[in-house]
Amino acid sequence: MRGPPSPAEPAMHSDIIFTDLAKELAAKAAEIAEQYVRPGAAKHDKLQEYNWDAARAVAAAGLFGTFVPVEYGGTGAGILPLAMVTEALARADSGFGVAFAVNALGSFPIILGGTDAQRKRWLPAIAKGEKMVAFCLSEKFAGSDASGLSVTATLEGDEYVIRGEKKWTTNGGVADIYSVFAVTDPTSKSRRISALVVEKGTPGFSVEKVEDKMGIRCVPVVETHFDNVRVPKENLIGERPGMGFKHAMMTLDMARPGVAAQAVGAAQGALDLALVYANRRKQFGAPISSFQMVQKMLADMATKTEAARWLVYSCAGAIDQGGAGAPAVSKKAAMAKCFATDVAMEVATDAVQIFGGYGFMEDYPVAKCFRDAKILQIYEGTNQVQRMVIARHLIKEAGELEHLQQYIPVETQNAYAADGATSSA
Repeated sequence: MRGPPSPAEPAMHSDIIFTDLAKELAAKAAEIAEQYVRPGAAKHDKLQEYNWDAARAVAAAGLFGTFVPVEYGGTGAGILPLAMVTEALARADSGFGVAFAVNALGSFPIILGGTDAQRKRWLPAIAKGEKMVAFCLSEKFAGSDASGLSVTATLEGDEYVIRGEKKWTTNGGVADIYSVFAVTDPTSKSRRISALVVEKGTPGFSVEKVEDKMGIRCVPVVETHFDNVRVPKENLIGERPGMGFKHAMMTLDMARPGVAAQAVGAAQGALDLALVYANRRKQFGAPISSFQMVQKMLADMATKTEAARWLVYSCAGAIDQGGAGAPAVSKKAAMAKCFATDVAMEVATDAVQIFGGYGFMEDYPVAKCFRDAKILQIYEGTNQVQRMVIARHLIKEAGELEHLQQYIPVETQNAYAADGATSSA
């Protein structure tokens, strides 16, 4: 019988290392958030307009290079700094946190699966903020089931011809570079999908329906259409067909700490507003922050937000130290995304409650916090799917706990025959 695991063996207990660069980038993000993001948040939300002033400030500060390796023009800071920057921006406006982080999501297929030539071709402009990126995976009838895509890419000579439609392309229209997942071999089960880069302006590529969303309204979410779009075969990410599903899953594992960081920022932002309002609002001659029921709400909101923050940091730090393929990254990324986004929704809901009737009014900022929070539980893998991922990993890991069998009694049951004899079963 295998003995108990060593203390280092349980899932990914890694040090969380806050480098000076990470702290510097997060501080820049916090400054930009208060100067360029928060003041225009309500306006951009109402008009469904992209906050270009904030994006230009982010670019000037070099923050788009946070997730790009140094050799391709970025700072190579890593996933933990990316989470910290995203959190700081989302704290001021959850919608702009999405607008920033989606560039990492669209870039990861190139970073993880691209050739050196492809990385040199596209990443430097992304790092400088000169070109924005989008991630085209979901379709009308293929959301959580990423393997069920219908968009095709057929090799004709030296070009791939892409046909079909993508749904919910975040950053669509704003983006210059699109990482598009399409079926290149419909006869294969394991190598069915490939990823290709499509650039804005390519003939046949168009942005169609712009979604009218409940929240995160400052970042466009659109349908992208591919009407016989021709791209050179050099645009096939990795220049090897059939690797798209693997690239997509690795990308989502890398990106989920970013979604979770958006959630932490959103939760902290809602808590900040609730704290200020609870101290200002007076009922029965006293601030409502003096009432024990409100204090309990605030204490729970703060505790869960802090717990989510450190789960996100732990996951992001583990990826930085072990890479996207490190053991249990998928499980911990799912945990971080699931827990943090549930917390964001809960904290935003309680913040509205603390604001009372005013929280239901759109001229109070907490209503936007509530609307923005909901999508976090849905996109980049619903929280139901995340729980399935976590459970599958746990069941596999149960084999490591066989040494505990000896401590769990095994019951037997007697079977009684007609003549009164018994036997043990």
